[in-house]
Amino acid sequence: MHSSLAVTTSGLPLGLSAIKFWSRKEFKDTTKTKRKINFTRVPIEKKESYRWLQNLQQSTQRLGDPARCVHVGDRESDIFELFSFAHDLGTHFLVRTCTNRLAGDGEHTVAEEMSEVRVKGLHRIEFRDAKGQAHQALLEIRYRRLTIWPPVAKQRHYPALTLTVIHACERGEPAGRARIERKLVTDLPVNSRVGAIEKIDWYALRWKIETFHKILKSGGKAEDSQLRTASRLTNLIAIFCILAWRVFWLTEINRSAPEAPPDVALTATEITLLDQIVKDTARTANAPPLSHSLIKLAQLGGYLARASDPPPGNKVIWRGMHRLIDIELGYWLGRKKGRRKSG
Repeated sequence: MHSSLAVTTSGLPLGLSAIKFWSRKEFKDTTKTKRKINFTRVPIEKKESYRWLQNLQQSTQRLGDPARCVHVGDRESDIFELFSFAHDLGTHFLVRTCTNRLAGDGEHTVAEEMSEVRVKGLHRIEFRDAKGQAHQALLEIRYRRLTIWPPVAKQRHYPALTLTVIHACERGEPAGRARIERKLVTDLPVNSRVGAIEKIDWYALRWKIETFHKILKSGGKAEDSQLRTASRLTNLIAIFCILAWRVFWLTEINRSAPEAPPDVALTATEITLLDQIVKDTARTANAPPLSHSLIKLAQLGGYLARASDPPPGNKVIWRGMHRLIDIELGYWLGRKKGRRKSG
């Protein structure tokens, strides 16, 4: 499954904008072809990577406002056909690059062009590594507007494009970890250090799709299902996608809009049940309206709600929703049984 997640610039997930299911059996002949000819000569429609273009088109059509959309992708989406297709659709892209293409007059590469660009600003970031340890890094920022050429074999089919290349590389050699280096390309203009940092921050939002997939796999356990046909499995995953998005959205909106009314996220019955079942603590007593209800939801999932605890994460929200649904089902069955007796 190749999926596209729509998020705001503040990181709030709005839902899936496109999904593409496929089987590698469809592309079994592609591997054989790679051994015989230059792979750049194979039409994009015959490659697995064509799904990037399909999702780009589906997302653009569904959102209905191409000029406001920026399609963010990792190095796997560094495909010149995608750049050209986005240009034709009137939409925008921001991609981490892995290919050193021809640039300028076609006699130089992007790397050679960017090696001549002076540092145009510094940007300090904070992050955690795979072990959860906190780090800081000082990035040197370079950017330049360049003419980027397609592969030689495809220059008859695709014109050169004027794009912005952004390089953000960590100053110095850090101890005990790999040096941070991000090379991005976008069709959007960048005229200042602030504009470059904005695009770097947008690319960082790409991690939201990884978080969504983690919720889908660990929460829904879609991979553990024992369905025997692809059609049944895709139907199941489609339902899990909606559930995974809602859990993700509840987690993020609690952090971005805690002052919102609770009925933005929960039904009146769910709010009442949470207030009756989960006792107020020092953390919830003074919490903003929406956060008050969502912290109680997380407490159903095992969140301790201590004063020093960080905001609840996806796992406790998922567990809390699971318990709340069971409680609500029992509540409605009890009311139905009570009405029968009184009748």
